[in-house]
Amino acid sequence: MNIIHIRNKSGYKTEIDTRGHLFLADEPIDTGGTDTAASPYEMFLSSLGSCKAITMRMYAQRKNYKLDEIEIELSHQKINAEDCADCETKAGTIDKIDIKVRFKGELNDDEIKRLLEISERCPVQKTVMSEVKINTNIFS
Repeated sequence: MNIIHIRNKSGYKTEIDTRGHLFLADEPIDTGGTDTAASPYEMFLSSLGSCKAITMRMYAQRKNYKLDEIEIELSHQKINAEDCADCETKAGTIDKIDIKVRFKGELNDDEIKRLLEISERCPVQKTVMSEVKINTNIFS
């Protein structure tokens, strides 16, 4: 079980502690924050992207692929569900995440295709795509 401690003392700047790794989250100035750190959505995209990169790297190492570097760009936006032809939801808004991947190394087309398939199996993406139950309670 992963336990992360979050502390917000004022404003939107928030302290995060996970296994002794300390970092911050905040909101951009235009949404009322002080822009001292990445926003929660930016951290979410970072989690997804880094999970995909790590998953692909693990696979490439096991298969002895000549992979030098993986670059991933992610973006998130809210879109009208009616504008999404291949979405199940047809009313309201949905979250759309676009992901672009670039590989550096000596990879053939089949290896690239396989790495992209493997990236879809990263644990963070599997969590996002599955049913998730969130319980929020008071602790002392």
